[in-house]
This record gives sequence, C-alpha cells and structure tokens, in this order.
Amino acid sequence: MPSRADFPGVLELLTHAVESVGGAEREGQVRMADAVGRAIRTGEHLAVQAGTGTGKSLAYLVPAIRHAVEKEATVVVSTATIALQSQLVDRDLPRLAKALKKPLGREPTFAILKGRRNYLCLHRLDSGAPDEPEDQQLFDPFAVSRLGKEVTRLREWSSDTETGDRDELVPGVSDQAWRQVSVTAKECLGASRCPIGTDCFAERSRAEAGKADVVITNHALLAIDALQGYQVLPEHDLVIIDEAHDLVDRVTSVATGELTSGMVSAAARRCGKLVDDEVADQLLEASDGLALILDDLPSGRMDSLPQALTGAIPAVRDAAHRCLTSLGKDRKEDVDEATARKLARSLLEEVHDTAVRLLEAFDDDKAHQRDVVWLTGDRFSTNPRPPALKVAPLGVAGLLRERVFNQHTTVLTSATLTLGGTFDTMARQWGLPPGGMRVEKAPGAATDKAAPADSDDADGPKWTGLDVGSPFDHKRNGILYLAKHLPPPGRDGLQPSTMDELAELIEAAGGRTLGLFSSMRAAKQATEEMRERLDLPILCQGDDATGLLVQKFSEDARTCLFGTLSLWQGVDVPGPSLQLVVVDRIPFPRPDDPVSSARQRAVEARGGNGFLTVAATHAALLLAQGTGRLHRSVTDRGVVAILDSRLATARYGGFLRASLPPFWPTMDPKVARDALRRLDAAAPA
Repeated sequence: MPSRADFPGVLELLTHAVESVGGAEREGQVRMADAVGRAIRTGEHLAVQAGTGTGKSLAYLVPAIRHAVEKEATVVVSTATIALQSQLVDRDLPRLAKALKKPLGREPTFAILKGRRNYLCLHRLDSGAPDEPEDQQLFDPFAVSRLGKEVTRLREWSSDTETGDRDELVPGVSDQAWRQVSVTAKECLGASRCPIGTDCFAERSRAEAGKADVVITNHALLAIDALQGYQVLPEHDLVIIDEAHDLVDRVTSVATGELTSGMVSAAARRCGKLVDDEVADQLLEASDGLALILDDLPSGRMDSLPQALTGAIPAVRDAAHRCLTSLGKDRKEDVDEATARKLARSLLEEVHDTAVRLLEAFDDDKAHQRDVVWLTGDRFSTNPRPPALKVAPLGVAGLLRERVFNQHTTVLTSATLTLGGTFDTMARQWGLPPGGMRVEKAPGAATDKAAPADSDDADGPKWTGLDVGSPFDHKRNGILYLAKHLPPPGRDGLQPSTMDELAELIEAAGGRTLGLFSSMRAAKQATEEMRERLDLPILCQGDDATGLLVQKFSEDARTCLFGTLSLWQGVDVPGPSLQLVVVDRIPFPRPDDPVSSARQRAVEARGGNGFLTVAATHAALLLAQGTGRLHRSVTDRGVVAILDSRLATARYGGFLRASLPPFWPTMDPKVARDALRRLDAAAPA
C-alpha cells in the first residue's frame, strides 16, 4: 500500500477509475468528487444535487473508498431502494474494487447489511413458531394451505442458500410466511446463547460488514441504528446518504408505532406458561376491550384522545407491564424456554411502549406536539383490515441532527434536493440550519443564490450545498408545457377538457407517453377513456407486475403507461419509447393524510406557512421526481405536460416551477403538440 505521502488524490483516482470502467469523465462528477473529498477532510457535512447522468455513484464512492483504505476505516452508504443497492453491490463496487486495486495497493472490500428480519433464522426454522401455537401445523410438509406450502419451500431453500437473504429467494413468499422463519433484533437470543448461533446468517452478514471498507445499507437500518439504544451498523466515521430526498419519509416510517387488539392478544398468548394464567388473562381482557372500542371509532387523525380510549389504552399498558414484571429477568434456562421468554418480552415491550407513547402524544400546545395519532382500518372493503392505532413523529430533524449529523461526517445526495430553488427546505427537514456555510451551483443549474443563514441556529452543524447541474441540456431537449387554459382540477375525477387535452397530446406523440396521476382512480379513469378514444396500447398500473409493465412500455414505442406513486420515482426508460410525461394534477398530499395535516397545523401554530412548508414541499419533491422521468440519457428529447392550471396561475406556482429541471416553458398547446409530432416523425420506426 502506498505511504501516506504518496497516497493518490481523489481526482487522480477518479480519472483512473473512469478510464478503467470505460466511461467518460464529466464536469459535474469531478466537482462532486472533489467536494466529497473536501467534506471528508474537513468533517463538514455536504448536500449535493447531481442530475441523472452525472455519475454520482462514482463521484462519492471513489473518495469514500480512498478514505476507508487510507484510514483503515469503514464507510456506510445508505440508499432508499433495492434497485440502487443492487446497482452498487452487483455493478459499481465490483468494477471499482478491481480498478482501484493497483493505485491503492490492495483491493477494497465491500458488503451489504440489512436488518435482522431480512435474514432466515435457522433456530426459528428448527424450533418452529412457539409464540403462535395454532400455527404449528404450518411446519408440516404435507400442509395444503398456501402459507404452509410457502414455509415448506423456505425449509427446502434453507439447505441451499449461502446468505439466508430474503431478497435472493425467487419467487418470493408472503410476509406472513417469512415471519415464521425470521426474528427481529429484539426477538433474537443472541449468538452466544443460540444453539445455531455459529451458523447464523444475520451474524455472518454483520461480521462481514464489520471487516469491509464500504458497507451498503438502507435508510430504514440507518434509522434503526439511530433510534435504538444498541449499535446495529459497524463502527464508522462517514455516512453517505444516496436518494436523500427519501430520507425523512423512511425514517418517519421506522419511527411509527402501531397498536392493535391482535398484537395485544398475541402478546398474551406468547406469555403461555411463563406467567400466571390470571396475569395473562388480564392482558387478553384488555385486548378484547380495545377491539370493541376500536371497532366503533371512525378512521382518521385524532386531535385528542377519545373518551372511550381513556380507559382502554391504560388497561393495555398496565396489563402488559404486569406481564413483563411477572416474566422477570433472563435467567439460566433451557434454550426452548429462553426463546419463548425472549419472544414474549419483545412483543410485550412493543405493546407497552406504544401504549405509553399514545397516551403521551396529546398536547394542548399544538406548536410543540411531538407525535400525531390516527386510526386506520377498512372493515368494509374486499380485503378488510382490522383497525390499528398509529403514532408517528411530526418531525425527525432532531433525531437526525443528534444521532447522525452530530456523530458522523455526512454526505447527502440525490437528483432532487433543491426545492423552490434552494437546499433550505430539505435542510430544515434533516435538522441542518438553513443556508449552510455556502451554497454553490454549476452554470445553468436550477438552484438560486444561497439564502441568509438562520440567526437562531448559528451553532447548528456546518454544511455546504452544491448543485453540480446535469449533463442534460434541459432547455434545448425538453419543453415544459403548462396547460394554463384548463379549469382547475376538481374532486369528481378528470374533467372532459382534461381528457381532450390528454388524448390530443398522446396522439401527437404517437404513444410514447408516461402518465403520472395523483390517484389510482384517476389513472384508471384515463386508461378506460384513452382505450376507447385511441388506437394505441394503454397499460395501467395494476394490470400486471409494475416491472413487467415498464418493460412492455420500453419495448414498444407506441405504448402508453399510466399509473400513480411508484411510477413517479421508479421508471427509467431512456430513448424514443418515452417522449411525453403527463402529470394530471399537482401532487399535494391528501387533506385527510394524518401526518402531513398534523405537520401543517404544527407549523401554523408556530406562526409559519403550513401549506408552503408541508403541502407545497411534498408536491415540489414529487413533481421534480416525476418530471425527471423524461431525460434518462443525453440524447432524450420530449415534453413534460402539466394539466393542472394552478402551476401557472397560483401564487405558489413559482415555488413549484423553481423545483423542476430548467426546461423551456410554454403555455401554448399547439407548440407542445407540434414538437411531439416532430419527435414522433424523427423517431426510428
């Protein structure tokens, strides 16, 4: 390995890596790699907006690997999606490791780490599911139920798999089946006590991660590491958060608690013979009482604790506490009893702690309320779900600041981080002070000048914002068409004038259309009508697996694909198959969404603009992601059509437009249609 004095620099390594993998160095990639290297040296946090095609993975991996090898440290890279994890582990890192072996003096190592629930538990598989006695027959190889067949297949797979990783099981199994053969971290006996601990897939994965230079994980595990009182990730001094636009939602999801009568009764059953029958029966009675009350309550956000629950939730809390007290501490006992005790304690603690959190969530001071509570459940649908009480944090900025930014140098990156033209909106959600130390932008980038620093947060973590722009010439290759002449969208589905506009645009494009809708109802309505009006194949999300639909869409240029949320962020179709992206309406959160509505109210209680801070920010992020589907390669051309006139007429329209790629704008439908016809005529047959 080279001496410290001779250690190659970041940009030297980047040039070598790009040449080795047969790529071309890009200006934005070089600027980003240099900035990441500077952040590592100074310990100052960095937020980088890097458009699709920048090559941002290499731009952060090269300086990260250099740091890990030079300092013999571990770097954690967190992603939001399995697709990006797979790209990093299966393509980018193996090629980089080989390319950098010679200049670094050794081949860098990497590993992927997921939550324990993602790995097969051999002990659970061997001992069955002692917490659910009525499900023991599922381990009978002759079981005829679908669940039984799935568990039987998992038993067979356990003999073949080398990793025990659920994602490697194809085809997959239901969550219910997987729960029979896996455990959470709280349910695990621990490698030292488990009779199969030496062969544990999860422990083996953690051991490999502990020795690796780069550990790839996901935002959920990063959140668990921050939330739990014990270390989940290996010791590290640098975190790189890719797909950082999704960080807040993923952390919020992990920090959301749930309480159902089924959970309470399952906790009582898990106690089994470990506690007196009288103690367990009290918890069962509390479960029955909770079920009766929840069945009679309406779904939706709760601004105060309903009178009916003022007795039911304390009853659950107290009964769970009595069971925990009766269980006592762990002691020397046989493995079966230790397993049963661990499983019982895990669910009892979850029930007890969630009940406590629910009772503490209601605060008359709305400006400083920490949690929001709501009731879900759909008892009258074709797939009825029992009612569940949910409790989620109104914000995770404090958690991220204390447990991530104050602990590790952090690099956050995505193609979409500047909303309304600045990094400040995302920075506030992450717990970073607005304005940063400095904000830089590439020529022609979408970001505006830096906002002034927030004087109330002068001692917050220091960070830099950098927009390296995009290799795509958005103004030359893309048109943003705002349908200003259309009436604002209503509540009764897509209006006739909107349908006319949609049909004319698709016809001009000759198909080649990705329709992004704010609801499944609207997507299906548009699908049915376009199938009647146009002699073109129209695919709709839900007709088949989303991946197969996207594949069909990309293979036939005349095909259109309509859908909702997952298509806004998950479609990557370069080339002439996608030359028109249509958005039916600004994707504001639903007014009855419990978390966003409560966050909006809290901002207003503090004297802020709740709509702009919460609803418009949510819409801006999705719009930026959705419109980004148009350009996936430097040769892509096309039109983004927004059929919601409010983007052109409303006061908040400027904020939303400033969040989008810098397309050439027009409000003339003829200009948009003529451009689409020219593109259709020029496209290969």
